[in-house]
Amino acid sequence: MSFHIALTFEDGLTRFVEANPGETVADAAYRQGINIPLDCRDGACGTCKSFCEAGRYDGGSYIEDALTDAEAEEGYCLTCQMRPASDIVLRIAASSDVCKTKAMAVAAEVVSVERLSDSGIALALALDGASRLSFLPGQYVNIGVPGTGETRSYSFSSPPGAELATFLIRNVPGGLMSGYLTGRAKPGDRLTLTGPLGSFYLREIRRPVLMLAGGTGLAPFLSMLGRIAATGGNGAPAMPPQPIHLVYGVTQDCDLVEVDTLHRYAERIPGLTVATCVADPDSRHPLKGYVTHHLRPEHLNGGDVDVYLCGPPPMVEAVRTHFRDSGITPASFHYEKFAASEGNGR
Repeated sequence: MSFHIALTFEDGLTRFVEANPGETVADAAYRQGINIPLDCRDGACGTCKSFCEAGRYDGGSYIEDALTDAEAEEGYCLTCQMRPASDIVLRIAASSDVCKTKAMAVAAEVVSVERLSDSGIALALALDGASRLSFLPGQYVNIGVPGTGETRSYSFSSPPGAELATFLIRNVPGGLMSGYLTGRAKPGDRLTLTGPLGSFYLREIRRPVLMLAGGTGLAPFLSMLGRIAATGGNGAPAMPPQPIHLVYGVTQDCDLVEVDTLHRYAERIPGLTVATCVADPDSRHPLKGYVTHHLRPEHLNGGDVDVYLCGPPPMVEAVRTHFRDSGITPASFHYEKFAASEGNGR
């Protein structure tokens, strides 16, 4: 039985390799054309020291100068020694260029384009053949805009392994991708996806989780929830449920999309609760204001919480300021900003 190894690099690129039974991660990567830096293969130099974010493995043998017991306890490992015992997510302390690799390019076909609202578009793509673009839930790809030579970046809203790759895209007036999707896109069109990219992805769930989404920043959370519903976490076996609370905020009532999908996930995932809010003071929505207005002490768990935040820059900065002013320091805080403009479609 082989294992699926996600190698995440310092420049945001992720590549996936397969490790055969008993094979070290370094050997598996090298066999598939990725050169993880190392100066030995004996656990003596520490050059290949990496951090395991999820999964089980045999750490092998090494000397204290290469990896201390304290580092090993935290999750650090040596790729020249570690042998996977499950699928693994591994953070490599080098860029993809140093490791002599680059992003994957995958051809896809448009299946559907749906206007969810004046501001939101759902795009569904079928990847060529039997291929599936592997990615971590929460990551994004660059999608080529037909006839332009330009790309725009979008987070998957579908979980890894889904039959179709789906995206939740902001309809930006004058936007290059928006103009294509609303004007001339049709089923059967050919697109190219390059990636996956980004350090905003679901980690192994070990404590309560707080998810904060703004606008089409909901997309990566839909991907995360899809993975959690299927496995209990980021590729790991099902685990005892931890509470997950998602707050999804938008500007206008009409901007609320995929709410039924969120409720379906809440029915499937033990401990998941969902709140939606609208900033417009004239809204008829039950919850008004910003996401920070609807955070209760139990959602923050005294700081022992993993926070995921995705939305436009003003929202991200407002949440960070709220935590600072409240004296809250989450156990981990992962965030991604996107600027929905003609020059950047994310």
